[in-house]
Amino acid sequence: MSDENSLLSHLIELRSRILKALASVLLVFLALAYFSQDLYQWLATPLLQALPEASSMIATDVASPFFAPFKLTLVLSFFIAIPYVLYQVWAFVAPGLYRNEKKLIAPLLLSSTLLFYAGIAFAYYVVFPLAFAFFTSVAPQGVTVSTDISSYLNFVLKLFFAFGVSFEIPIAIILMCWTGVTDAKSLRAKRPYVIVGVFVIGMLLTPPDVISQTLLALPMWLLFEVGVLIGGLYAAKRDDEADNTSHVDP
Repeated sequence: MSDENSLLSHLIELRSRILKALASVLLVFLALAYFSQDLYQWLATPLLQALPEASSMIATDVASPFFAPFKLTLVLSFFIAIPYVLYQVWAFVAPGLYRNEKKLIAPLLLSSTLLFYAGIAFAYYVVFPLAFAFFTSVAPQGVTVSTDISSYLNFVLKLFFAFGVSFEIPIAIILMCWTGVTDAKSLRAKRPYVIVGVFVIGMLLTPPDVISQTLLALPMWLLFEVGVLIGGLYAAKRDDEADNTSHVDP
């Protein structure tokens, strides 16, 4: 097969994989669209529980009561379809991988999905109640806290993304150790800089309060340590396998 035909076949397969991934998101969206109002109510629960009794959420745009829940449903559809989307990515790149690479990539895809979900769950069940209670408690006297539903949606989606991505730190470290970009020993030596860095990142990705910044920085630090530990174990196992191979008689 010529290079041109090979490239064309790869492009056709890539298009097929992308269409399947998009179709999965669309199917999940169609299944959830009827419950879009309920989903937004669930998303707003942490803030509604923190608001004073006389306060409520508001809609400053005429169409926002309709579009905000559907925007949330679309984003959640993508989050739910992530395992299938990643499977399509895996199916596309797997033929070009070695056997030992396939053994590593498959668990990484699964663990990265679970870690992303864990980050979102941590934000919703831990960060939101504490952060919203803090925000409402510091409102000046005589100021009624009433949050726009579109602004609230953008705010929480930003935090979902920040926590979901930050929980991928172990995966990133394992991949860097696997590809030889760095190693566990070098990362341990950089630990003081990493600690400062995660707090800076927490400051940039979260609202300007100490609670949410700390609640993002501490898990990032702990996940860094987990990634360094697993990366070190993988490197040690790889070195042992290399030693065993070198001692095999020809």
